[in-house]
Amino acid sequence: MKNPKGTASIQVIERMARLLDALAAYPDSASLKFLSADTGLHPSTAHRILASLAEQGFVERTEAGDYRLGRKLARLGCRVNARLDVRREAQEVMERLRDRIGETVNLTVREGDEVVYVERAIANRMMRVEQVIGSRAPLHVTAVGKMMLAEEGEEAIAAYAERTGLPAFTEHTLTDPEALVTEARAAAERGYALDDEEAELGVGCIGALVRDAGGNVVAGLSVSAPIERRRAEWIPLVRAAAEEISRRLGWNGG
Repeated sequence: MKNPKGTASIQVIERMARLLDALAAYPDSASLKFLSADTGLHPSTAHRILASLAEQGFVERTEAGDYRLGRKLARLGCRVNARLDVRREAQEVMERLRDRIGETVNLTVREGDEVVYVERAIANRMMRVEQVIGSRAPLHVTAVGKMMLAEEGEEAIAAYAERTGLPAFTEHTLTDPEALVTEARAAAERGYALDDEEAELGVGCIGALVRDAGGNVVAGLSVSAPIERRRAEWIPLVRAAAEEISRRLGWNGG
């Protein structure tokens, strides 16, 4: 059975994409007349979609009444570029860290209430911890996730706890909001965080944050290993690697 409502929604998205592509072809702005002609959309249809895009910040109106791409698209584009940049700059550093300690190194970014694994340097050994690129985990069960929460302060951590319910993944997962606040605060003061079998039994992690030129957190670097192999002497190595990636992104440590 067909779903007319779903088909109509997809059609609107396609028309929005056509209008944005048409706008991107102009160096500054374009009139409704030109955009309608470029996309083959009726002027009333194009006007309605452009108005909705303007409400969301994806399109802006000029004083002359023309349309141009909005600042929100620029911000989103910067986020995409930042992710591409951090992966590129991190790869060599991650491989050197992996070769030195002999364990898997991960690069994660935050998306909402989760971290997403976007890059990895896999250890060349039979027994290893291996995260799939694109896989996700809640912030409170990962080392870097706890540090990312700490960046936002205690009120944000409390809001996260209420929003998610702090589900337990293992018997070691921090499910008490006060305990999470305490651990996040301590991690921020130390400059690194640990995952003590909180996401997966038998697995331990060491994590540190990666910053851009403005000091903003753009990623997390972590080492994952069977808990019995994890060593405290890796902590300065992980921190140094995260700092090196940050410097490559323009951060000066200030």
